[in-house]
Amino acid sequence: MLPPPALPLLLLLLLLNACASGPAFNTGGVDRSLTPREVASQPLPAMGRNVLWGGVIIRTRNLKDSTQIEMLAYPLDASERPQPSGTPLGRFILEQRGYLEPASYTEGRQLTVVGTVSGTRAAQIGESDYNYPVITARQLHLWPATFTRDGVGVGGFIGIGTGGGSSWGSGISIGF
Repeated sequence: MLPPPALPLLLLLLLLNACASGPAFNTGGVDRSLTPREVASQPLPAMGRNVLWGGVIIRTRNLKDSTQIEMLAYPLDASERPQPSGTPLGRFILEQRGYLEPASYTEGRQLTVVGTVSGTRAAQIGESDYNYPVITARQLHLWPATFTRDGVGVGGFIGIGTGGGSSWGSGISIGF
């Protein structure tokens, strides 16, 4: 028995939706050459510059009127998702006006931010001094938690096949 004509179209639409690219970031005026490590070592030339950075959340802290998130930066892939399998690019602090839920913005989650370098903040990591670049966030994207810290994801497959009678037929299987 052949499926109704609308079924293949419905499956194709579901597949396209599942495989859609990541969020659209407003990257106008972003300086992609700057890394957190470079800004930490030479902050003055970077002041006021727009950056697109991402990484893994280390800690989230709510203040009276804003939220601060300490991040460990990693290279971004083509959809601007952090790639923790890459070499860390340094640490930074992002500041977002208002309240962000710490239960959502929790340690280990991946986050991408578009924002402006607004300064640096001296702090310690263990017993070592560290100069954190501070980014005032314009746009944030918290990546789904279904992905682990090492970038390995959980996905599924949709199979499309043809065949008749009791035969298995032939078809294609497309992953997302």
